[in-house]
Amino acid sequence: MTEEAATKVWIDGQIVDAHQAKISVFDHGLLYGDGIFEGMRVYGGAIFRLEDHLHRFESGARALGIPLPGGREAIREIVLETARAYGCDEAYIRLLLTRGQGALGVDPTTCVNPQPICIVTRIALYPPEKLARGVDMITSSLRRPAADALDPGIKSLNYLNSVLAKREARLRGADEALILNGRGTIAEASVANVFACRGEILMTPPPSEGALPGITRASVLEIARGLGMETRECPLGRTELFAADEVFLTGSGARIVPVASLDGENLGPSGEGRGPVTTRISEAFADFVLEHGTPIR
Repeated sequence: MTEEAATKVWIDGQIVDAHQAKISVFDHGLLYGDGIFEGMRVYGGAIFRLEDHLHRFESGARALGIPLPGGREAIREIVLETARAYGCDEAYIRLLLTRGQGALGVDPTTCVNPQPICIVTRIALYPPEKLARGVDMITSSLRRPAADALDPGIKSLNYLNSVLAKREARLRGADEALILNGRGTIAEASVANVFACRGEILMTPPPSEGALPGITRASVLEIARGLGMETRECPLGRTELFAADEVFLTGSGARIVPVASLDGENLGPSGEGRGPVTTRISEAFADFVLEHGTPIR
């Protein structure tokens, strides 16, 4: 099938085209953001780190008290079936689980049938020229909620903090937002982890700072160590990005994206985000994904 393949959606036990997929207006995922999701990539006909994504998905469901219909193996087969139906060797997968349809009101006990949904399509978060030069980022006026208010380790459907930070960035003429936590240190970008490089030392905030422990993030740390770099998971202040040689973002949707500027100031010696370290890691990542995939066929 060509790159123009139609989006496929698994919902209510069948795979349909996007325009046929429907959900109840009483679904608590829609009404209250009551649910979880995972974003995954298909590279070369295989789903990258599928088991790691499913483990996080299952853990998130357990944390929210939402049963997985049919268990983890049933969810795994839903993902593989939908990816096969889409038919392309390169794709983006969005897997969701809502608490399901229930009565108006936040009481979750009125929902008795959790709703899994799987979407397979294409995604392009940034244009090619931005991926080559680097994105422009601003520091958001918003703060990442504390973990005891909204645990960043759970990929819940409540992403309003990220939505508003991204909106602020776009209104200010930037591509992406840097979000700080309540202590003023870096949590992450709106939907991506943040890395800073000085020499051969690669640094990223730990999950305790408000960052999602991303699967692409973990892969980049593994790749960097394989390249002989020192890696540090440590708190980072905003000013440390200005002192870095290179800054980049990672995520399943974004993959590896260089950052060219922050709040109007160039980052790195040349103001070009894709420096030698970002390039080396990106090239190694292209091989890494092909070695860590679950074939869809």
